[in-house]
Amino acid sequence: MSDASERPLTYTSTRGSAPELGFGDVLLAGLAVDGGLYCPTTVPELPTVTAEMSYQEAAAAIMAPYVAGTFDVGTVRTMADDAYRSFRSPSVCPVHELASGRHLLDLTQGPTLAFKDVALQMVGRMLDAQLERRGERVTVIGATSGDTGSAAIEALANNRNVDVVILHPLDRVSEVQRRQMTTVVASNISNVAIEGTFDDCQDLVKAAFADEVLRQEMNLAAVNSINWARVMAQIVYYVTSARAVRPDGGPVSFAVPTGNFGNILAGWYAKRMGLSVDRLIIASNRNDVLTRFFETGRLIIESVEPSLSPSMDIQISSNFERLLWEASGRDGDAIVDLLAALRSEGRVDVPEAWCDAIRAEFDGYRLDDEGILAEIASVSSDSELLIDPHTAVGTYAARRAQADGVKSPIIVLSTADPAKFPDAVERAVGARPELPAHLSELLTRSERFETMTNDLDAIAAKLRSLRS
Repeated sequence: MSDASERPLTYTSTRGSAPELGFGDVLLAGLAVDGGLYCPTTVPELPTVTAEMSYQEAAAAIMAPYVAGTFDVGTVRTMADDAYRSFRSPSVCPVHELASGRHLLDLTQGPTLAFKDVALQMVGRMLDAQLERRGERVTVIGATSGDTGSAAIEALANNRNVDVVILHPLDRVSEVQRRQMTTVVASNISNVAIEGTFDDCQDLVKAAFADEVLRQEMNLAAVNSINWARVMAQIVYYVTSARAVRPDGGPVSFAVPTGNFGNILAGWYAKRMGLSVDRLIIASNRNDVLTRFFETGRLIIESVEPSLSPSMDIQISSNFERLLWEASGRDGDAIVDLLAALRSEGRVDVPEAWCDAIRAEFDGYRLDDEGILAEIASVSSDSELLIDPHTAVGTYAARRAQADGVKSPIIVLSTADPAKFPDAVERAVGARPELPAHLSELLTRSERFETMTNDLDAIAAKLRSLRS
């Protein structure tokens, strides 16, 4: 760990052959030029955060070392005050008790009712400030399994420095998720439905960044959790929820509905900073590539199966690359070789030492659709809280972890409002959750989106049309 006051942090690619960058460049770059993901070269020590501090105050203190040299702590605090002003809860990310030893961290209080708002409302402001400072315009291209797209659009709509193109998998997000993207009327926003899976959308984004001519011509930037700024902003609610549950600083565990691995990775970085974390519990749906990894030590790409928790319908968890890089001793060449084998063969055995390092801190559980419905009903009956299908996977994993011997309090991350998945919730409890007032007309608004095949040339043409 380092004293961030000595010099600004730099960031290193997981694949080892891209130049180190400062935060301002990482914010705009998103993906490294070698195809890797940027990670901090050193991890700063956790500043003093107490249960009495506001979320905004804690956010400024925790993020300041990561952004030093680009934004000072006062600027970050001003951004946080502005970013979270629209959240429905004054505490931004409130914590509720579920049952003995289990708590629910509510991350659904933002404008699009999902945890992505917490990070993207901050990232949007940082991006805008950095572009204004440099006098630049970027094209943001993002892939979404349901929630990132609407949160990014909400944060960037009508921004004069940014064009936004969001790719979502056709017919593989909920109607509410889709409409939160496609009904926004803003001249800088474009939505594209890709004939394929979220993994296909994510691959198109990475391929666009890998095309150096396209990347430079369009000045591409990313809002997916491949952008370090997203992960950084999520570290905050791990710290604040831990302080709420254990003001004495004692250990806690976290159960996290997991798809692309960015959310739970933020918890791992919080632990690296010095937060007392016992276990990080990965909660997977039927697309259980990560849970299978814990059982076998092998990564296997299988077909993506549609589920009641579509934001987790993923087989290639991009942010897992960051954890593998850390477990490898930051060996970029080894990461390149392992990922090449995974892509060519569809499976790869992860070195045993890496597996041991990861298993020492993480556990993994899975829950299928039938189990999700039962879990929603059970939580509603036991605690009178209504949860969405993704959060249900998390509450189930927390119960299993307790039964398997986890003694520390477990904080379950509630990642989406149940109103975003009304059909599944109604099947589970017999009642249809209502959208909040600001979205009450969502289902009657006109939609605007294009449908495209899984083809980079088509996406490149779409991107270039924005500047014509």
